[in-house]
Amino acid sequence: MTRIMLGTGILAAVVGAGAAAVAAQQPYPVGNPLGLPITPGADGGFNPISSNVKVYGSVYSAESCSYDPDRDVIVIPNRGVPQNVQTNNAWITFMNHDGSIHTARWLGIQSPEQRARLDPPLVLNEPYGSDIVGGVLYLADRDGGTGPGDRAVAVIRRFDMKTGRPLGEARVEQVEWFNDIAAAPDGTVYATVTGAAGENADPDTWQVWRIAPDDQATMIIQGAPLARPNGIALDPDGNLVVVNMGTPDVQTYSTDGRLLRTEQAAQAGNDGIVVMPDGTKYVSSVLEGGVSRIRPGQKGELIAENIPNAASMCYDAGANQLVIPMNANNAVAFVKLD
Repeated sequence: MTRIMLGTGILAAVVGAGAAAVAAQQPYPVGNPLGLPITPGADGGFNPISSNVKVYGSVYSAESCSYDPDRDVIVIPNRGVPQNVQTNNAWITFMNHDGSIHTARWLGIQSPEQRARLDPPLVLNEPYGSDIVGGVLYLADRDGGTGPGDRAVAVIRRFDMKTGRPLGEARVEQVEWFNDIAAAPDGTVYATVTGAAGENADPDTWQVWRIAPDDQATMIIQGAPLARPNGIALDPDGNLVVVNMGTPDVQTYSTDGRLLRTEQAAQAGNDGIVVMPDGTKYVSSVLEGGVSRIRPGQKGELIAENIPNAASMCYDAGANQLVIPMNANNAVAFVKLD
């Protein structure tokens, strides 16, 4: 009998070659082009993003946007890293109508240490919803949440759109964070608390709050028929329009919390809401990826599909288009309107 002796180096090479051969037979997971699902599905199914959707990058973890009519730019809060990684890490980007960048960092060019030395100090932690009304940028930010023993607290921050100077803030100690906000001309802010998910979720966690110009906060809607309220906007009559993640419902409330009307988007899992001067509503679904259009008195219809992570969108009046932050994709999607 002949024995063949292999050195450890040769043996390792043989084993490595065998492992490589096995690995070569297995598909290596890579991301799909833009569309849904975001990652390859087991069945290989894939639906590309609509041909009328254009996507641009240069933002980071953006959850919302607003249009500034004075500068004629899109204003995008970048959330930066989470609070438990670094505080005061967010910044604001100005984007042009074609997706190019006007100003990479408007607010937030300083390090967190430098921000603390400004007069007044700049604090911009992890902004979600945003709105611009009367030359003021309103942001749904939060303090805290840096670790297990540090409870987060929702904060509405205000900034002068001409100078960038902070104009004050309203802390709402009863709420850990607001998702979206809508500001009225008098400075009143309306904000959603999306609340708990799941079959046994407590409906009392689904809320809409009003923060008055004097910073007094009042919960005005709680529980059903809300179903994980996400986006919020004001309609031409000054009523509140709320979209839900839990249902396709698009609900119109009076500012004192009375339900006035319920319409249906073409999809559920919604996040963004834009209301046009004629009452037409556009709704983006962060879970299902579509943009619904609801004309007054008509059923909701899809006008765009398969946009990953379609978050809280805004209307770019300077170019007649919807701008949809895709937070996990560090990008925004543009949908031209007819």
